[in-house]
Amino acid sequence: FFSVKTGQPPGKRTPMATTAALSRPKATPMASSASVPDDIPVLRDLRMHLTGDAAPSLSSSSSPPSSSSPASATIDPERRSAVALPVAAIKSLLGVIRRSEANTMMGLQEELREAGDAMMTYARTSPHALGLGGRSTIALASGCELFMKYVTRCFLEAPDFATCMANVVERGERFADISLAARDRIADVGRSFVRDGSVVLTHGWSRVVASILLKAAETRHFSVIVLEGRPDAAGAKAAKVYADAGIPTTVVLDSAMGYVMERADMVVVGAEGVVENGGVVNKMGTYALGVCARESGKPFYVAAESYKFARLFPLNQRDLPTMGPNAELTFVDTASWEATGGMAPTKGGDSGIAAAATTDEIPGVVRLRPGRVEVENPPCDYTPAKYITLLFTDLGVLTPSAVSDELIRLYQ
Repeated sequence: FFSVKTGQPPGKRTPMATTAALSRPKATPMASSASVPDDIPVLRDLRMHLTGDAAPSLSSSSSPPSSSSPASATIDPERRSAVALPVAAIKSLLGVIRRSEANTMMGLQEELREAGDAMMTYARTSPHALGLGGRSTIALASGCELFMKYVTRCFLEAPDFATCMANVVERGERFADISLAARDRIADVGRSFVRDGSVVLTHGWSRVVASILLKAAETRHFSVIVLEGRPDAAGAKAAKVYADAGIPTTVVLDSAMGYVMERADMVVVGAEGVVENGGVVNKMGTYALGVCARESGKPFYVAAESYKFARLFPLNQRDLPTMGPNAELTFVDTASWEATGGMAPTKGGDSGIAAAATTDEIPGVVRLRPGRVEVENPPCDYTPAKYITLLFTDLGVLTPSAVSDELIRLYQ
């Protein structure tokens, strides 16, 4: 009921980046700017598709996402819609085509490039406005690039530009529908790998991994171990989703992955991007998890939509493209917390508990002297293909060696 696609002999291939230097994205005038106005139409559309707001306001969303709002319980644990950022960007580009007044294909392509650059710049300079934390720019870039390749392939076949534009809109709508349905196709493919009575180990929150596990839970009984890491509490949010679905769920710190690995039967993670050599870029800690799974003899599966396939060829962690400003870290000795649970009592002798307004009010805060200690908080790491067993995609079940061939088919 499923097929595993393996790499084919290279034959005659389209040249791609084969060195670390070529893997870095080319700078464009828009992408290199410090900021971009947040009221341009494509950004308003992007926000609307992500949140469902009728009259979105990007500037009002500059703070990090919170799981405390009612929408987080009904939509997803990161207070965003079920639509992934690349799909929202694709639908926003479709709006650019519909509004376009270009009278040549070159003019339309330029408008699409400027819109794509605007979304990339905004994602890099204001990641919290879209709830990104600087993590999803690779998928955003590859999704936009694939969309533009797909919709503009037909321009040589049309007798006039009006017909060409109609074909472009039709192809754009089809591509958006295909991208939106990708997660469901992956869930159908991946659920068969989850066996009755098995223990699934996963890392943080991933929409596509959640779709697989929730689909599998409809017909099978299994348990999930979720690794929790800083700074977004994504593991805890994911655990809530699985527990609400009736799946026995355990949360452990990501530093305990080696400790719980012997209890797991399989590892399933998502991906921010799938690169040409079959490796993946994902939430920090995925690389260590892959190494640990291989040394323990456990299968390591990656679930990713094909619009996350990126023409990158990293050789090591330093080759990853810049993904925007990193989230700040606050260091707290939670073991020293008292019964307040880390919250400070309200002033004036009130016995109630109130959230601390500043870090000065939180017990156990460890302060580091600026200039004395450098704090790094990279959002993602690169996991080489040798640690990956299979990839669950909307193109089917792939071996890592097949990714390059699929990229050629996608971009040719």
